[in-house]
Amino acid sequence: MDKLTALWHLLSHHKYLLTLAIFGILIGFIDENNIVRRIGYKREELRLKAEIERYQAEFDESTRRLNELALDSGSIERIAREKYLMKKPQEDIFVFEDDVKKILEQ
Repeated sequence: MDKLTALWHLLSHHKYLLTLAIFGILIGFIDENNIVRRIGYKREELRLKAEIERYQAEFDESTRRLNELALDSGSIERIAREKYLMKKPQEDIFVFEDDVKKILEQ
């Protein structure tokens, strides 16, 4: 009984600190919007922003290439020859293994 009384005395002296600690644990780890989830959400947000920037850069590059193709008809022929290995009639083309590997990587 003496230990129980000592524990009660300790808790009654530090009741505000104990209440604050319970509140901190509840909000920090048990609540639906806890700190661990917020850190995960922040990490996901940063990953998605980086992905948006990557897609924006890819979009800008594609738009630039499209504008280049619209202005210069020679560009269409160059891309058809390089990327799709097209040729004119009565023309021979030679394809090297390194070129095929580059085309397949794209």
